[in-house]
Amino acid sequence: MQRMRSLLSGDWVDGHGRGATLFNPATEEPVAETSSAGLDFAAGIAFARRVGGPALRALTFAERGKLLAEMAKRIHQHRDELIELAMTNGGNTRSDAKFDIDGAMATLAHYAELGAGLGDARILADGEPIQLGRAPRLAGRHVFVPRRGVALLINAFNFPAWGIGEKAACALLAGMPVLCKPATSTAAVAHRLVELVADALPLGAIGITGDLDHELPGMLTMGDVIAFTGSSNTGARLRVLPNVVRAAVRLGVEADSLNSAILGADVEPGSDTYELFIADVSREIRQKTGQKCTAVRRIFVPEALVERVHGDLAERLSGVVVGNPFTEGVKMGPVATAQQQRAVREGIARLSEHAKVVVGGVCNPIGVPEGKGYFVPMTLLAATDTGAAVLHDLEVFGPVATTFVSPADTEELCALVARGGGGLLCSAYTDDRKLASELVMGLAPHHGRLVLGSQKIAGQAIGPGTVMPQLLHGGPGRAGGGEELGGLRGLAFYSQRTAVQGDRALLDALVLG
Repeated sequence: MQRMRSLLSGDWVDGHGRGATLFNPATEEPVAETSSAGLDFAAGIAFARRVGGPALRALTFAERGKLLAEMAKRIHQHRDELIELAMTNGGNTRSDAKFDIDGAMATLAHYAELGAGLGDARILADGEPIQLGRAPRLAGRHVFVPRRGVALLINAFNFPAWGIGEKAACALLAGMPVLCKPATSTAAVAHRLVELVADALPLGAIGITGDLDHELPGMLTMGDVIAFTGSSNTGARLRVLPNVVRAAVRLGVEADSLNSAILGADVEPGSDTYELFIADVSREIRQKTGQKCTAVRRIFVPEALVERVHGDLAERLSGVVVGNPFTEGVKMGPVATAQQQRAVREGIARLSEHAKVVVGGVCNPIGVPEGKGYFVPMTLLAATDTGAAVLHDLEVFGPVATTFVSPADTEELCALVARGGGGLLCSAYTDDRKLASELVMGLAPHHGRLVLGSQKIAGQAIGPGTVMPQLLHGGPGRAGGGEELGGLRGLAFYSQRTAVQGDRALLDALVLG
C-alpha cells in the first residue's frame, strides 16, 4: 500500500505512525496511507516565506506564466495515470475523472496565457493613473504587488486536481508560494499532481501535506492567506481563529450552496431551450455523483410543465448505470466516503418529510463485491411543502435534487430562490428577454454566477456546473462570500493593493516592467 509523504521545506518527509488510510470507495479496499504527525509545519511555512516567496517575486509575470504552462504540460503527460488514480481513490467514472484533471490543466493553461500577456512586469496595475494636481505630472495609481507570505490552499474531497489548479494558478502567477492541503480521503490525485510539478517550480514555491495538523491554519500571520473550499462549519471556525482575527490573515471561503435551475414559463416542451434545460439538470444530478459545489439542488418549474419535466428527467436518469468505475458501461460511481454515504442517506430521509420521491429508492451497483461500496441512488424529489425550511437549508451533497412549482410572479420566484441563503450558481432557461432581465436583477444579489440558457446559445452552451477560469467562482452568504478566478481578478486575493503617488512617468514605468 502506498505511503504518501508531505513536501515541506523543499523535502519529501514522512509523518510518524500509521495516520489516515485512503480507500477505494467502490470496493472499500485500502489504497494508501499518510500521516503528518511530528512534522515541522512552522519550519515549512517559514521556508516557503523565506525561499519560495523571493524566488517567485524575482520572476516576471511572463516567467511565472511559463511555470504554469510547464505544470499543465506535466499533468497532460501523466493524464491517464491521474485519471486512474481518481477512479481508484475517488470513485470517479473515467468521464468524471477527466472533468477534474482537465479542469486543472485548462485553468493552469489559461493563467499561463495571462502571464505571457503581462510580459516583463512584476507589478500589476489596477485601473488607470489619476491626476492629483493642476498638472498631469503629479499622479496616483493603484497597483497590486505580491503579498509577503504563504498561501495555504485547503481543498475539498470532490476536486483534488482542479481544486489545486484553480488556487495555485492564481497564487503562483501573483508571486505567492503555496502549501496545499487536500482532503485526506481523496488525496492520492493531489499528492501525485504535486509530485509531478514540484521540481518544475522554484524551491519552496509549492508544498503539500495530506493528513492535516489542525494547528496549521493557526500558524499564519499578516501577509499570509487561506484559500478554503469545504463546509460552511469549517469555514466559520477558520474565520474566528485568533490569529486570523488579530493579524487580519486574508481568508477566502467557498462553502455550501443550494444551486438552482429555473425553467421559464415561456419555454415549450421539445424546444431547444427546453432540451438544454433537461440535459443540463440531468447531468448536474449525475456528474461526479452529485458531489459538486455547483450541482443543481433545487429545480423550479412552471406548474403546467411539472409532470412533463418529471417524466423527461426520470427517463434520462433511468439510463444511468451505477457501479464500479472500472466496469464497462458504468456512468456513475459511488460517493467518496462512508461518512458521505451516511450523510446523503440521512439527507434524503429529511427532505422526504416534505417531498415525494419521483426517482430513487433503489441502487444496484454493478461490478462490486456484494454489499461493498459507498453507493447511493440518484434521487429526484418533488416538494409537497414548497415553504418547508429544510428544502431550502439542507444541501445533500450527492446525486439528489428537488423540484418546486414556480410562483407565477417573478419577484416571488426570486424570493423563493433567495431562501437558499446565497449561492455559487443559478441557471435560468428562457427566451423571454424581459423575464431574463428581471431574473438577473432579482437573482444576482444572491449568487456569484448566473447562467442564462436560451435557444440562441443552446448549440454551444457550457454546462452550468463547469467553472470557467475567465469568470468569477464564489458566492455570497452561505456560499462563503469569496471570489476565485475571474481572469486577472483572481490575482487580487494573493496581492496587496496599494495606492502609489508620484511622477506620472515613473508610475507608468512601474507597471510596464
